[in-house]
Amino acid sequence: MTIHRRISTPDAPAPAHTFSQGVRKGPMLQVSGQGPVDAATGEYLHIGDVAAQTTLTLSNVAAILRAGGASFDDVIMLRVYLTRREDFAIMNDAYAAFMDEHVQGDILPARTTVFTGLPREEMLVEIDALAVIED
Repeated sequence: MTIHRRISTPDAPAPAHTFSQGVRKGPMLQVSGQGPVDAATGEYLHIGDVAAQTTLTLSNVAAILRAGGASFDDVIMLRVYLTRREDFAIMNDAYAAFMDEHVQGDILPARTTVFTGLPREEMLVEIDALAVIED
């Protein structure tokens, strides 16, 4: 039977009581949607700055990946949710800079970007990840 376990770390924002930061089952690790939240204080940061929010959000994803035994090299899919179409290029530049620092090889994760409403007005971006970990 494949082990199914919750992934939790104090290095990323605490999740709402209705979901886990991440879930790992066998080699699969799903990271829940993360936003621009400070892990220590729970405060939303960088209001109005989609580049800074993207970097912080990806850092929160990275913390949960590490807690689950993965890195961005194990990520096969990222989903980016933006509230404003005009933020796409700015988000994409911040995203590319983050990937340059955190992906070791030349294979970047697949990605989908969706424009939608998000749970909090302060959030300009939310990102989730799917990783496959080879033990």
